[in-house]
Amino acid sequence: MNLIRPIADGDEAAVIALWSACGLTRPWNDPAQDLRLARDTATATILVATGDDRIIGTVMTGFEGHRGWVYYLAVDPAHRGAGLGRLLMTAAEAWLKAQGAPKLQLMVRADNAAALGFYERLGLERQDVVVLGRRLDGR
Repeated sequence: MNLIRPIADGDEAAVIALWSACGLTRPWNDPAQDLRLARDTATATILVATGDDRIIGTVMTGFEGHRGWVYYLAVDPAHRGAGLGRLLMTAAEAWLKAQGAPKLQLMVRADNAAALGFYERLGLERQDVVVLGRRLDGR
């Protein structure tokens, strides 16, 4: 049985290792900083799923006052296909609803067909928007 709970002190290394193993990290993003910022922000949380006495899934979520956002949904490859990703998304959605978020959004890299299919099976729909951005940290 999997337990989904908020991240706890001492979980950080295992969470970052899972994000790396699942291909969610990028050289220009510091996952340790992302984790710290989420933990230090009252309008964000990181949920972890445990099994086999270790962390086997995560989801980071935050509410910026207008939309709820989901990041770093990760499931250990050895535990995929058993519904854990769906459970983590359900937990993230419940957290966002409790914060008063009227809408959930997330971004998926355009070439990640598996993730796009997963989210579409959960009922998420492609939005007619273009994401624009600029680095503010000089990278």
